[in-house]
This record gives sequence, C-alpha cells and structure tokens, in this order.
Amino acid sequence: MSTQRITSADQHEFQAYVTGDEHSPRGLVVLQEIFGVNDHIRATCERFAQQGYRVISPALFDRRERGVEMGYTARDVQRGLALRGAIPLEKTLLDLQAAIDALGQRHVGIVGYCWGGSLSWQAACKLEGLQAACCWYGAQIAQAADLKPRVPVQMHFGVQDHSIPPSAVQAIRAAQPQADIYEYDEAGHGFGCQQRADFHAPSYELAQQRTLEFFARHLR
Repeated sequence: MSTQRITSADQHEFQAYVTGDEHSPRGLVVLQEIFGVNDHIRATCERFAQQGYRVISPALFDRRERGVEMGYTARDVQRGLALRGAIPLEKTLLDLQAAIDALGQRHVGIVGYCWGGSLSWQAACKLEGLQAACCWYGAQIAQAADLKPRVPVQMHFGVQDHSIPPSAVQAIRAAQPQADIYEYDEAGHGFGCQQRADFHAPSYELAQQRTLEFFARHLR
C-alpha cells in the first residue's frame, strides 16, 4: 500500500491510495463516500487487493480541501455534503478518468459507495477505459437514470434506505432494464460500512459476493 500523486487533464494534482499486486492484469478504482478516503475506504481497497486486484482510490475532496478523512457523525455528514456540493461534477469526472488511466493497460472496473456509487454510474456512462461499474447505494443515480451506460453495470440498494425510496429504485429499473440491480430487505443506507450504524453483515456479505462475481466475469 502507498499513496500516489495523480494529475488530471486540467492539471489538478490529487492524492490516491494505491494497493494490491502491481503486476495484476485487473484493476479497480474504488470511490469514496462523502467522508473522504478514510479508514473504511482503505480497508475496502485492501479487501479487493486480497482478491488479486490492483486498486486505486482517488481523494476526490482534494479539489476543495486536501487530506480529508472523516467519521460518521451528523457533523461529518454536513461537512461531507458541503464539500461534495462545492466541487462540480465535471471536475470530479476528470479525476476519475485520471485514476482509470493511472491503472494503465489493465482490465479496469470501478466501484463506489454512497456519493461514490452515484459517481460510478456517471463513470459508466461518460468515461473511457472501463470494462464494468458497480454502484452501492448511490442516491443520485435516479436523477441521472436516463444516461446510457457504455459498460455492464451492477447496483446495490437497501430497502430500508430512507435517502433512496423504493420509487427511485423502480425508476432506475425501468430506465435501465439491462443493469443488474439488487435490493436488500433488511439493509439501510451505508449497509456495507462496518463503521456505520446501518451496517448489516448478511446484506454486505451477499452484495460483496455479487460484486466480486460481477468483476470476475467482466474483467477477464
């Protein structure tokens, strides 16, 4: 594991957490929640690295504030939302493209959580160099559901997620019938994060299994 400096097309330089076999033919871009590249995101990267992937997680808040790592308090949520709102989507997409490009000639997938889940969907529809995209509880996907993905997409939602109502998931299903969309009856928002109150181990384990199978299939 290490950190790496990456430069986007507009010459913005940002930090990224990098781990996994540097000789692996398969790469993953792991996208943060609104809490920065914190302990949870780094642990998520390490779990994917243990499956044989070269993994990179870009620090997407670096455009506004460098070195952001937060917990999951109400104050952290408000700060994270403010940081997210201060960075235009098109600038964040430049950083995602640079992270994809940093993985070189590998077969590359992207997976994101919360804000990162929504960004994974945007990446699947707008960026180059990907073979697959996985989106965990992205609350902004529904409002962009009419975009056209360039690669296979998988999505995971918690039925108890109050920030993503069932009607939103239904709208995504209707707009994207080819996407693999899973719902977890007992899961709320953030069910894949062990540090959050909504962590739900059975749902996380099933969603993670499906995620790994999805990438194994599409990143051959």
